[in-house]
Amino acid sequence: MVSSAAFADDRLGMNSPSPPPDVPADRLLGPLRHLLRPLIRFLIRRGITFPVLAELLRGLYVEIAARDLLTDPRQRTDSRVSLLTGVHRKELRRLREQDAGAPAVPAVVTLSSQVIARWLGLPEYSNEAGPRALPREAAQLGEPSFDGLVRSVTSDVRPRAVLEEFIRQGVARLDEVGRVRLNRGAFLPRQGSEEQLYYFARNLHDHLAAAAANVEAEGGPPFLDRSVHYDRLPPGVAAALEAAGRDAAQRMLLDINRLALELLAKEELEPAPEQRTRRFNLGAYLLVKDEKPSGPAA
Repeated sequence: MVSSAAFADDRLGMNSPSPPPDVPADRLLGPLRHLLRPLIRFLIRRGITFPVLAELLRGLYVEIAARDLLTDPRQRTDSRVSLLTGVHRKELRRLREQDAGAPAVPAVVTLSSQVIARWLGLPEYSNEAGPRALPREAAQLGEPSFDGLVRSVTSDVRPRAVLEEFIRQGVARLDEVGRVRLNRGAFLPRQGSEEQLYYFARNLHDHLAAAAANVEAEGGPPFLDRSVHYDRLPPGVAAALEAAGRDAAQRMLLDINRLALELLAKEELEPAPEQRTRRFNLGAYLLVKDEKPSGPAA
């Protein structure tokens, strides 16, 4: 079965503090209970208790109501925020004083992702077989090298320091003749690393933001939110589908990465910073798990 959600246009900055009338709040509680289950399971395993999560949610309710929904500063009264969130006015000042602001993107995420994206996407650094093995330094002018790759991204960090960090993390390795090779495992951040937690938050945020906008949409160009799902599969069939899905998703992501670099290279004039406002995120997810049958076979 192929399932697709309703789609929406780019409305993540909507000003309305309440959902459209065709999505009653009580109808959201069942889906909300279901979608939160894996997150709650994860939090319990990581030692985040309910009081800690409740305090975090209370602060987020107030922050989002004031900053995202009440876009007119004149509306941001304690009474209005309290009415929207259900948080008592006595709590609002305490929560405002505890506001830590948005977390910064870790520098290692920005640098590593740009280097790997160029290594996988630019023709001088990769081909149909995958990322090329690169010499540390170019033997002649214009020859691709690891040092040149790093310098195309940043001049603030020495290529040797980047290489040492890549080797330490298992992102890259030196082969028998001293060339730098990108490991296939570089496509995934290390388990429990700062990079993994960053992408954990960003990718789930973007998927949920797109899905929520689709539910609230009244029309316009859609966000993509589709899946292919089957239940009650034999293990062999599930394994074959998982392998095919991983391969297809990896090819798609590499193709989009190459296209992005090609399009950016064709830009003759560098846009002014105030014109570079769009963020693009295309992801893929795959889940295979055992589930007890909950009804008659379909």
